[in-house]
Amino acid sequence: QVQLVESGGGLVQAGGSLRLSCAASGFTLNAYAIGWFRQAPGKEREGVSCIGSSGGTTNYADSVKGRFTISRDFAKNTVYLQMNSLKPEDSAVYYCAADRRLDNSCVYYAMDYWGKGTLVTVSS
Repeated sequence: QVQLVESGGGLVQAGGSLRLSCAASGFTLNAYAIGWFRQAPGKEREGVSCIGSSGGTTNYADSVKGRFTISRDFAKNTVYLQMNSLKPEDSAVYYCAADRRLDNSCVYYAMDYWGKGTLVTVSS
């Protein structure tokens, strides 16, 4: 069964850090670009960061640039989102999604698989 499972969310104070994980089962992530998305209550889902299939390309939303880092561990079939200097406005459900593409680019649309999300709450 193909699955993406996010973990690592939780409650943290402003200025703190969290590392989210996106683990795949039932398929290998090697041929997929991975995107992290978030959706806060009453807001549309937005792309936060993405990484190409080989890890050589990354992209970040302006709102998280310099604070978040995306990476992937091919041996563990997992993608991470390290989130530092968290702000209350980062509070949201965070989702990872996989997009099959081999050209090392990454986008925030036409994703093939989605996880169910992990909640991040940043208190002020």
